[in-house]
Amino acid sequence: MASSNNLVNPSAREAMDRFKIEAASEVGVNLKQGYNGDLTSKQAGSVGGQMVKKMIEAYENGMK
Repeated sequence: MASSNNLVNPSAREAMDRFKIEAASEVGVNLKQGYNGDLTSKQAGSVGGQMVKKMIEAYENGMK
């Protein structure tokens, strides 16, 4: 079974990593390069939620 988290454009990986670290810092979660398996589910969820929130805001601002 193929992984579903592959980016369509592999060069976008660096930008997504920067975006993730920026979102994590906004919610007070300290991410490090590489493995972050020591995060709690709540911390990981808050990072993902912040990323989605920012993507929705960017999309809505682009529609104006």
